[in-house]
Amino acid sequence: MASVPAAVNALDWAHIASELDAQGVAVIGPVLTRQQCEELAAAYADDRRFRSRIIMARHGFGRGEYKYFAYPLPGRILALRTALYPPLAEVANRWNAAMGIATHYPAAHGDFLKRCHAAGQTKPTPLMLQYGPGDYNCLHQDIYGEHVFPLQVTILLSSSNSFTGGEFVLTEQRPRMQSRAQVVPLAQGEGVIFPVRHRPVAGSRGTYRVTMRHGVSRLRSGQRMTAGIIFHDAE
Repeated sequence: MASVPAAVNALDWAHIASELDAQGVAVIGPVLTRQQCEELAAAYADDRRFRSRIIMARHGFGRGEYKYFAYPLPGRILALRTALYPPLAEVANRWNAAMGIATHYPAAHGDFLKRCHAAGQTKPTPLMLQYGPGDYNCLHQDIYGEHVFPLQVTILLSSSNSFTGGEFVLTEQRPRMQSRAQVVPLAQGEGVIFPVRHRPVAGSRGTYRVTMRHGVSRLRSGQRMTAGIIFHDAE
């Protein structure tokens, strides 16, 4: 794999957009090699790279922990954030138009960050998450402020053979209907794209919004590490 941007650009984005429209979720990759995953996972021990550490149980978020990267971001995290944003901005703009939301996202991620920073959202949100036996992540949304980019990406850094349980879970709360859940298996270096808050769904009476939440089921054994690519910054 020559580089992270090359791996991202080589993805079948027409198929990815179709999957997002139909299912609200799409698996991509691998966008990182095994070595790249292992190097990122090893960086978790270096607190100098991060701005904060969250112990989930202290806040009722679940069990496990995660750390938010500090600026400047590590090269591969920055490359992923920069390369993934443009094709996802096309999907986001199309979704907003379908849902009657006036917000339009610029083509370049740097221009969107300027919008966030002007509103006081200046803290970087890419993060790494670490789970051990018995750990889990409650269903949630990653909002952080007024400006929200509607799609995000989680990449599995661990080998899928190194843990059991710990499945990525996505729920969809549909109006006047029971919620729907999806479980998304990933291989090392693969990513899952999913909505932060809402997605449009075509119904018999037009397009409506469904509310999305995501989490991780209980890890039964081993260790699971992921990288989260969130495109809006935090207050």
